[in-house]
Amino acid sequence: MKKTIIRFGLYGAITIWILFLISLFLLDNLSFTAQEIIGYVSMILSLGFVYFGIRHFRDTENEGKVSFKNALIIGILISLITALAFGILDTIYSQILNPDFMVDYYDTIVEGLRNTLPPDEFEKRLAELNAEKEMFSNPLISFAFMAMTVFVIGSIISLISALVLQRK
Repeated sequence: MKKTIIRFGLYGAITIWILFLISLFLLDNLSFTAQEIIGYVSMILSLGFVYFGIRHFRDTENEGKVSFKNALIIGILISLITALAFGILDTIYSQILNPDFMVDYYDTIVEGLRNTLPPDEFEKRLAELNAEKEMFSNPLISFAFMAMTVFVIGSIISLISALVLQRK
């Protein structure tokens, strides 16, 4: 089980890194909204290895059987490896490769809100955004949030995969 978790976790990690690098170099002129959508699609694609890891364990290593519990554990641990890899990647990107990312991102959001919200609501939302900006400028919090985002999505995929792939 351990080899399957590490192997498919690394597949997910490598996939999310490759997709990130492709979007960084080929799709960097897209809007933040489009980049965010591509980011979530990349997360889901890389977490597809949860399903394949559970299936591999069931069919190749465990004589065609896997309990719901073991399938869920395998999926969650594969998700954890992928999530940690993405958290590290995001931290490297936002702290080293593009330290102005947070400022550019928030400036874009503020401008969009300024054009869509009434002045009193805008001021309230601006104060909230400034607090979020301050919080996410801490690399540890940014790492934790991005890793947790991938992990939550991976947990959902693990749950669905465990339900689909369990066999007694």
